[in-house]
Formats: sequence, C-alpha cells, structure tokens
Amino acid sequence: MNGLSPQARNVALVVSAALFMQMLDGVIIVTALPQMAVAFGVRTLDMSIGVTIYMLANAVFIPTAGWLADRFGARRIFVFALILFTLASVACGLSVNLTQFSFARAVQGIGGALMVPVGRIIVLRSVKKTEIVSAIAMTVWPALLAPVIGPALGGFLTTYISWQWNFWINIPFGVAGVLFSLRFIPIDAEGRSTPFDWTGFLFCGIALGGLLYGLDTLVGGGLPRIVSMAMVGIGTLASLFTIGWLRKVRHPLLDLTTMRVRTFAAAEVHAGAILRLTFNATSFLLPLLFQIVFGLDPLQAGGLVVVYFLGNLCIKPATTPILRRFGFRNILVWNGIFAGICIALCGVLTPNTPYPVLLAILIVAGCTRSMQFTGLFTLAFADIDAERRSSASTISAMFQQIAMVFGVALATGFLNISQLLRTTTGLDGADFRLAFMLMGAIALFAALYLGRLDRAAGAEVSGHRAIRATQ
Repeated sequence: MNGLSPQARNVALVVSAALFMQMLDGVIIVTALPQMAVAFGVRTLDMSIGVTIYMLANAVFIPTAGWLADRFGARRIFVFALILFTLASVACGLSVNLTQFSFARAVQGIGGALMVPVGRIIVLRSVKKTEIVSAIAMTVWPALLAPVIGPALGGFLTTYISWQWNFWINIPFGVAGVLFSLRFIPIDAEGRSTPFDWTGFLFCGIALGGLLYGLDTLVGGGLPRIVSMAMVGIGTLASLFTIGWLRKVRHPLLDLTTMRVRTFAAAEVHAGAILRLTFNATSFLLPLLFQIVFGLDPLQAGGLVVVYFLGNLCIKPATTPILRRFGFRNILVWNGIFAGICIALCGVLTPNTPYPVLLAILIVAGCTRSMQFTGLFTLAFADIDAERRSSASTISAMFQQIAMVFGVALATGFLNISQLLRTTTGLDGADFRLAFMLMGAIALFAALYLGRLDRAAGAEVSGHRAIRATQ
C-alpha cells in the first residue's frame, strides 16, 4: 500500500499524460475562438460549433469504448485513440474554414471518447487491488491540473504565437503517448467476440446527445428554448428505451448489472453523481462570482480559481494514507460534509472578505473536492470483477459527462430563479449566495447518503486496517 510497482506506475503515468492532453484540449480552445472566427471569416458565436460537435461526438462514442476494448484489446484501442486524436489535432490547426474545422473536431471527439474510459480500463487491469488508490490518485491529476493551466496557456499561445498551436501542442503529447504506450502498456489478448449491439449504440447516442446538447443549449443559448427542451425530452425518452433494451438483449453494449454493485452504484450513479454535479457547478460559478460581483478582470479571476485548484493538488500526497487510516465510508461522509460547507461558504464571499479568509476557503474547498473525487472513483471499482470493468469504466465516463453538463445547467437555473424571486435582471451577490447555498445543501445531502455504505466498504482496496481486523 505504500506505493505502486514500477510497472503499474509507468502504466498510470502514460495514461495520465494522455488524459491530460485530452482534458487540456477541452479548456484551451475557448481562448482561441475569437481569433479563429476572424481567420475563418465567421462570427465568434458561430465558432461554438467547434465545442458542440466535439461534445456530441464524445457523447455518442463513449458507450462503444468498453466493447471495443474487450473485442480488440485495450492497448490497441488506446493507441488507436491517441493516434486519431493527434491527427485530428493536426487537422484542426490546418483548417482554413469552419466546415473543415468542425469535421476535425468531430474526429477529435471520437478519439477522446475512447481515450478516457479505455485508459482507465488499462490502469485497472494493470494494478493489484491494494494499488488501486495510488493508481487512481495518479490518473486523477489531469482533471485537476488541466483547468488550471489551460486558459492561461491558450491565451499565451493565441496572443504570442498563433491559434493553431492550441491544437498542435497535442502533437508531442500524442507521439510520446503512442511510443510510451507501446513500451510500457502490456499487450492484452483480444477478448470476447460478442456481436456489436447496434440498437443499443443508436439509442445510447440519441439519449446522451439529446440530454447533453439540449441542456447545454438550454443554458448557453444557440437554439430556441422550445427546441432545446424538446431535445431534452427526446433524450429522456431515449434513455428509458435504452435502459429497457440493455436489460433484455442477450449481448448488450453496456452491462447494466454493474450498477447493482452497491459500491459502484453509490459512488457513480447515486450520491457520487450528485456530488460531482455540485463540484462542477462550483467550478462554473466561481469565475462568474469573481468577475461579476468582485469586479475582477478575467486574469485576476483566473488567479483566484487557480488557488481553488491548487487545493486539489496539495491534498494528493495525503490521499492514500488518509483513506488507509479512516476508510472509505468515514472519509466520503465527513469529507463530503466539509465539501458541502465549503461550497456554501463560497456564497458568503464578498469583495470585502479579508484576503487570507478568501484564500483559506478556496484552498480547503479544493482539498475536499480532490479527496472526494479520488475516494469516489476508487470506491466505484473496489468490488467490480474483471468481467465487468470495461462496462463499469464506460458507464463511469458517461455519468461524469452528464454530471458536468447538469452541474452547469443547475447552477444557471438557481441564478435565474434567484433573479426571478428578486424581480431583477442583473446578477449580483444575492443570486450567487443562493446558488452556492443550494449547491452546498445538495452536497451535504449526498454525503450523508453515503453513510448507508457498509463500514467495510472498499477495505480491501483502501487497506483500512481497523476494519479488516474486525472481519
């Protein structure tokens, strides 16, 4: 439990670097959109298609990741995804019009859809149960670091070099990722030759695409509100049909029996999904709070957000020892409670809040967020057998996508409700206070729900000696 074997560490690092490239690409592009619009001769608003089509391609193809890994081998699919993502990045930089760029971004989305869940499958297959906590802690850092440096790096590249390098920066990552994958990731035998579930694929795509794009446009605009609501409705109906289909078909695209595993269901589907939703909402609300209420410019607001994410990184070295000492249930409940309190405290921040207090709240909020993310993801796979790891990783990636979009949608909804209650049109501190308070309350509820877990939940993975000694 003190660390990873050299082989497991190498595999985790390779996968982490690949995931970092994929996540960096998702945040770095935003700062380049205005200059790209000028280069393509379109409006800046039209460039949103580059973000939208990536999200849709990602949502449609994520459900295929587990089947492809089982059918053709996880390493082979991971390397393929790296190559596809890197070549699409080259094509994005070479694009001379919006049509070419949109096509390249769709291909990038397919590569990213396979890279994340298959990378996690590889890590889970490469480590012993007692190494899962350390391995997961290592692979979670891209999600924590990429949002910190992405906007600043994108702004630098766009301002001082060219917008193309926001995509071409992926080339060295991609080439190194392929070489190191071939060097360190062991070859896995091609697995089951079960037929591909085309009906499940079609309706999973409609369900995820409708829900995610409908909610995204409902919040951010781009489509008439009635159209966005119709897409959400179609996505919901497709989800119900998909669940029924996957339960009855002989060879489903996704094995839904995975969600009967109590630890997986709690950490990914029920309380865990709700907690991730609140964390994503907080990451969305904080920059707005600092700019709209505090009156800071984007650079200053970004500096404070960096403090929040630094808290995520600071707690990483202590995550494994803490989980080993106190166990999953204690940590996920109490840390979740502190996380909820920290989210609520963000709502009482004002421009007059003493700077040391402001920084302390942000750092502690970041620490609790990081601890909860690592604990939830590790517990989710603690009791998943080898046969269901592919489906589990794919389902996990799907729920994380949903939580991301739902978090932003819910936060925006709370801000709008607050304005309606106050009968005003402009956002101010009261609106953010209500949004943060409600998000904090939701996080507290989800954390308390995790108290229903068994005291020994995940003990074999965490190495929680006090629990194991009583068994």
